[in-house]
Amino acid sequence: MSRSRTAGVTRTPPLHLVGLGATGPEDVVFDGLGRVLTGVGDGRLLRIELPRTPGSAATVHEVGRTAGRPLGLEALPDGRLLVCDARRGLLRIDPDGTSAAEVLADSVAGTPLRFCSNAVAASDGTVYFTVSSRRYGLEHWLSDIVEHRPTGLLARLVPGGEPEVLLDELHFANGVALAPDESYLVVAETGARRLTRRWLTGPGAGGHDTFADDLPGFPDNMSRTPRGGFWVALASPRNPALDWLHRAAPPVRRATATATRHLPDLPPRAARVLEVDTRGRVVRRLRGAGERYRMATGVAEHAGRLVLGSLAEGAVAWCDLGEPGAV
Repeated sequence: MSRSRTAGVTRTPPLHLVGLGATGPEDVVFDGLGRVLTGVGDGRLLRIELPRTPGSAATVHEVGRTAGRPLGLEALPDGRLLVCDARRGLLRIDPDGTSAAEVLADSVAGTPLRFCSNAVAASDGTVYFTVSSRRYGLEHWLSDIVEHRPTGLLARLVPGGEPEVLLDELHFANGVALAPDESYLVVAETGARRLTRRWLTGPGAGGHDTFADDLPGFPDNMSRTPRGGFWVALASPRNPALDWLHRAAPPVRRATATATRHLPDLPPRAARVLEVDTRGRVVRRLRGAGERYRMATGVAEHAGRLVLGSLAEGAVAWCDLGEPGAV
C-alpha cells in the first residue's frame, strides 16, 4: 500500500487542445496505430490524429455511434473497440463507421447496467468492467459521491459466458487497469480516493487489498504507462467539505445528495494526473495550467505524448512529456 505524498507536484508541459464540437470526451485511449479514440456526450465515437508538431492541425473523424452515452473505452488487438455506455451497458463496435454496436452485457447478477463505467481486456479475451453506481445514473454522479454508499462493483465477462461480480460494495468504481503480467487488476474507487487491487493469479488469487490510498484527489479513469505502471486521472482535488460529509450521519448525506441535483457542478480549472508504479507508489504528480483544462477524467500515454479527456470539456488536451522525469 502506498500513500500519495511520495512525489512532489510538477506543472505539466504546455497543454494543446483539440476541439471536438461536442462535450464530454470522458475517456481517451490509443489504438494500435497511435491514434486517439474517445466518446462524447451525443453518442459519437471519435478518432483523433494528433498533429506531428504543436501548432499544426489535428484531424477528427467519427468512427461510430452507440445510441447512448459512451464513457470508458478499450482498444482491442483485432481493431475493435470495447465501449462502456452509461445507458446501454458493455458494448463492442468495429470503428469503421458502418456497423452497429454489439451489446455484450446489459445486466449483471440480475441488475440492469445503469452506469457501466470502464473496461479492460485480458490476453485471453476476458473483459473486466466496472459499474460506478447501482443507485444513481450518470446524470447524478455527484449525488453518489456525496451520499458515499458503496454500490459500485467490478465484474468479469469471459468469452461465451455471463457477467459475474468479482468485487462488490465499491465506492463509485471507475477506472480499471491490468498489471503488466495480468496477475492483478487495479480499480479506482473515486468516492474513497483510493485504488483497490484484485488479485487474479498467485497465492492471493481471488482476494483484494488496497493498492494506494489517501490520494490528493478523486481518481477516475486509468491506463498503463509504457514503463509498466499506471496513469490515474484525478477529476478534482480533495475537498475538505466532502471529507466532512463522508463522516456525517447517513440521513445528512442523503439530504445533501438530493440537494446536489439542483446545483451546477463546477470543478476547478486544473488538470491533474498521477503516475503510480507497480508497487502502488506515486512517482509523478502533474498539474496542468489552471486556465486551460478542467476536470481530467481520462489519461493515456503513447510515444512520449500524454493525452487527457474530460467529462466537462469540449476538447481533448495533449502535451509532449519528453523523457521520464523531464517535466
